Formats: sequence, C-alpha cells, structure tokens
Amino acid sequence: MYEALKKFISSKGDIAAPTLESICLHFDLISTNRNEILLQYEQVANYYYFVNKGAVRVFTITDDGQEISRYFAFEDTFVTALPSFIDQKPAEEFLQTIEKSELLRISREDFYQLVASVPVFAKIYTEILELGFITAQKRIYGFQGYDALYKVKWIIKNQPKLLLRVSNKMAASFLGISPATLSRLKAKL
Repeated sequence: MYEALKKFISSKGDIAAPTLESICLHFDLISTNRNEILLQYEQVANYYYFVNKGAVRVFTITDDGQEISRYFAFEDTFVTALPSFIDQKPAEEFLQTIEKSELLRISREDFYQLVASVPVFAKIYTEILELGFITAQKRIYGFQGYDALYKVKWIIKNQPKLLLRVSNKMAASFLGISPATLSRLKAKL
C-alpha cells in the first residue's frame, strides 16, 4: 500500500527506514470510483493526496457552466487545491478522480508537522511548490500567442500521459481549445 510513496520519498534523499515507516503512518488509504469529487468548490482543502493508482483532475467551472481543467495528477504525484490548503480559505476549484483511483491522504496538520520535523519531507514540499510554479509559468507563457497545434505539441512533450489518459473534452479545456480541434490535431500527429 505504501510502496510507491516510500519509493518517492526515498528518491528525494537519505532517510532511515524507521522514519520512512513513521511518515507512512500519517497517510490513510482511500479508494475512489471514477468521477468522484474529493473537494467541492468553496470547500476548504484539508488534505493532500498522493496518487498510488489512477488520476485526479483539478478544475473549475466558469459562470456560464464551462469546465476548465487546471491540472492533472497521475501516479507518484501529490495533488490538492494548493491555495486553499495553504491559506485555509475556500477553494476556487474542484478535485475529482477521473479514473478509479487509490490515493494516500494526509491531513494538513500532519503534512505540516512532517514538513517541520523531517528534512526530506520539507524538501519534497519545496519541490512540489517549485514544480507547481514552473509548470504554471511554462503553461501560461508557453500558451500566450500560440496556436492550437503548438499547444498540443507542448502537451505531448511536457505531459505525455495527459493525452493518453484524459478525455478529449478535459484535455481541450486544459489547452484552451475545442474538443473538435483537439481531435483533428491528434489525428494529424
């Protein structure tokens, strides 16, 4: 149950086996169905999730009812509504499993306790924040002024699992293009 998490944490630095076991005890295993909502819009994010198996989508809904996907997390990745998790204000997004998933969940209190007391876990948190910032910046600046073909090629290069495991509708909302355009471009590539 904890093998992927242990491997992930161990890859970030030297850590004693007892400390690794202690970290794992802070995580609860939850199994979800496809399309299960983990966090509702305007709910406060009190959990961080490690994806053992499956996929989680972070998305929002526009005033006219259109879903906009912001992020996809696959195996060996942490995911939450980070702004809400950090500042404990209502989330402006949803968390949803898009496949039947097996997740390891840690409470906010336990998460920050590990960040404060386990140097390797603090390093993981720093990497999560840095990677999130870099990915968001690349996506924002990389997409400005570029056509749909460039966006699809960017996804293939930077997030290859996305087009293989996510519906065209969700992927298109992430790219800011129509599902029909995405289908047409995928057929050409």
